[in-house]
Amino acid sequence: MQNYYQKEIETMPVEEMKQLQSEKLVKQVKHVYENVPYYRDLMDKKGVTPDDIKGIDDLHKLPFLTKADLRDAYPYGLLAKPLSDCVRIQSTSGTTGRRVVAFYTQNDVDLWEDCCARAIVAAGGTNEDVCQVAYGYGLFTGGPGLNGGSHKVGCLTLPMSSGNTERQIQFMTDLSATILCCTPSYAAYIGETLQEKGLGPDDIPLKAGIFGAEPWTEEMRRNIENTLGIKAYDIYGLTETSGPGVAFECSEQTGMHINEDHFLAEIIDPDTGEVLPEGSKGELVFTSLDKEAFPLLRYRTRDICVLSRKKCSCGRTLIKMAKPMGRSDDMMIIRGVNVFPSQIETVLLNEGYQPNYQIVVDRKGNTDTFDVNVEMNADQFTDTVSGVTAKEKALANAMKTMLGINPAVHLVAPKSIVRSEGKAVRVIDKRKLHD
Repeated sequence: MQNYYQKEIETMPVEEMKQLQSEKLVKQVKHVYENVPYYRDLMDKKGVTPDDIKGIDDLHKLPFLTKADLRDAYPYGLLAKPLSDCVRIQSTSGTTGRRVVAFYTQNDVDLWEDCCARAIVAAGGTNEDVCQVAYGYGLFTGGPGLNGGSHKVGCLTLPMSSGNTERQIQFMTDLSATILCCTPSYAAYIGETLQEKGLGPDDIPLKAGIFGAEPWTEEMRRNIENTLGIKAYDIYGLTETSGPGVAFECSEQTGMHINEDHFLAEIIDPDTGEVLPEGSKGELVFTSLDKEAFPLLRYRTRDICVLSRKKCSCGRTLIKMAKPMGRSDDMMIIRGVNVFPSQIETVLLNEGYQPNYQIVVDRKGNTDTFDVNVEMNADQFTDTVSGVTAKEKALANAMKTMLGINPAVHLVAPKSIVRSEGKAVRVIDKRKLHD
């Protein structure tokens, strides 16, 4: 039996959904044009008025928004409602430049929590479940989003936030948590800590996990599923469009259903901005169809992925996005070769290592240096120096096969790479410091 949180919407015939999206888009463009001078200027420069937008087929006429626009307009330049109508802000965990601050009316919060509730129900959640939310709370959207979604489903909610892993495990066992929500790297760390305590999947009550906020590979999914004895579901979102719950995985686990009654998705060529047909690989662009306070039209996510309307066994008709294959701005170009951190992670998990690693890129003279620090597990750490050197060489060869360039691999002591309770810092690119 399939469970849905809002069945009528989640299984709506595609043509009806497109009609609903068109009606919402026409209203939203008018709302933005009348209330957001920043975007009105962009439309005027492009020679587009709200009257030109009759439905989703006209979406391509509208100008894009980028993260640079959000920074330029910080803090209130993209606000479409009076502050007196807003009840909350959330903010990105951005490490560069000004943070992105997103505003929410009460209706925005309600719709966002509905999206997260759909994700929890798709992962098998009901009002009989205990949902442990170990995403960070505060300005980061992970904790508040899944917390609200859990309440809507009627789960008993453990608002743990991230960190204090001993307490996470204690509450998990004492209060019989069945669903864990956190970043994949933190889920892997909880699994690692359990193993150190001599505990296995049979010692914890978890059945499912909802993991997002950072890229993770299929290999990492299998690793987490085995360590925690759960089914691991992906969730996707951006602070700019609300937070987690823009898209979520169902039991089929072949991509994430986009909540397209709220978020209209396009794939574009990242270089030309041209809209690409379904099934093409390109940059994901979102338009918020219902957001009142902070409605973004044609926001470029920088995530590279594919959209598909292939029929899903779960019965949902919502379009699916593939797991992002990296970000057009996270991609490193090292010695002329495109490198994504997810490729490194795939090699490590295939070769029997935990996904605890750090990539360090620098430039000596005119040549890029490319180092990958990888943690050994306790067994590997007892090896002789020559044994470790042989393992480093084998790992470097496997990475060269995957990437086409040769990194310098350094196996380091267990626990020597700082663990992340939020988003893991995987890449240190020192080249930018010299430019």
